[in-house]
Amino acid sequence: MMSRIQAVMEKLPKSMDAAVVQSDVNRFYLTGMRSSSGTVVCFRETAYLLIDFRYIEKARECAKDCQVIEQHDLMQQVRELLQKHGAKLVAVESRQMTLSQFAQWKKVLGSGVTLDSSDALSNAITDCRNVKSEAEIEKIRQAQRIAEIAFDDILQFLRPGVSEREIMLRLNQTMLEHGSEGESFPTIALTGKATSMPHGVPSMERFVQKGDFVLMDFGATIDGYHSDMTRTVCVGQPSEQMRHVYETVLRAQTAALQGAKAGITGRELDKYAREILEEAGFGDQFGHALGHGVGLEIHEFPNASPGSNAVLAPGHVVTVEPGVYFPGAFGVRIEDFVVIRSDGCENLTKAPKQCIIL
Repeated sequence: MMSRIQAVMEKLPKSMDAAVVQSDVNRFYLTGMRSSSGTVVCFRETAYLLIDFRYIEKARECAKDCQVIEQHDLMQQVRELLQKHGAKLVAVESRQMTLSQFAQWKKVLGSGVTLDSSDALSNAITDCRNVKSEAEIEKIRQAQRIAEIAFDDILQFLRPGVSEREIMLRLNQTMLEHGSEGESFPTIALTGKATSMPHGVPSMERFVQKGDFVLMDFGATIDGYHSDMTRTVCVGQPSEQMRHVYETVLRAQTAALQGAKAGITGRELDKYAREILEEAGFGDQFGHALGHGVGLEIHEFPNASPGSNAVLAPGHVVTVEPGVYFPGAFGVRIEDFVVIRSDGCENLTKAPKQCIIL
């Protein structure tokens, strides 16, 4: 199999002799080594990971498809590697490197080396990361199973008088106890009127009351790969309006899940759900995109939004999360995430979606 480093280099224009990767997530993707610093220098025929003393022993054990070098004087060492391999045109991460970093590298490397300021390297890495292998999908699936264990547990924990922050902490603790490396993102746990805030922050001063919706958006991580799910449940009997909104959001999500497949655009996927919400009179209450990619980062390409021209491809992992929000009253969001397949999608989320009343 072609290594990830080789795959990225194959996507670069033939004129480019080398690539320098420094961002944490891309460095981990290419080498399998997690660290807060380090530099990968890639050539057509080989690659190097320069990393400092703190990580050198671990890097020599786990770094893949590259030679590990202990970092002493980064700029000088990189310059020597470029000279050794006769590299003249070098690609850098345009989306991660700052202007000041670019200027510093350009100055230190000198006139014999040209740094490419285009998006070529960032695009190449993104293209590779977007399409998940079955091994990557399995890690995401494992993370989701852990999140679902936490969801099953929280259903036994929810009751009037529990604070949002207690719910958040319980979800996080359960995921950690079952093997998660940490939450995918700051866990959202909201109740009552606060559920109208799509990304509200859990409070110690808001407590579940009888008849409240509780909205929970959370995920686990396995080997750096994230999961993402949202469920809205009711503690006590919901009002007729609450039931109606919930069932409408569920219908919208079901339509999008049925339409998700390779070859459609993010805009088309979004439209499957949005049309149902608009027909129900809730168009103005659905103010965010239907979904986003998930992988080593919680928000990746492709997006499923009204403005997205991204074409979904087999191996893309995308969330499907319609929501309806009434400020000062309540909100409902239901989120699964799926692997795009050639003839449809595989839903990685197994947690129940009927309106759960506790």
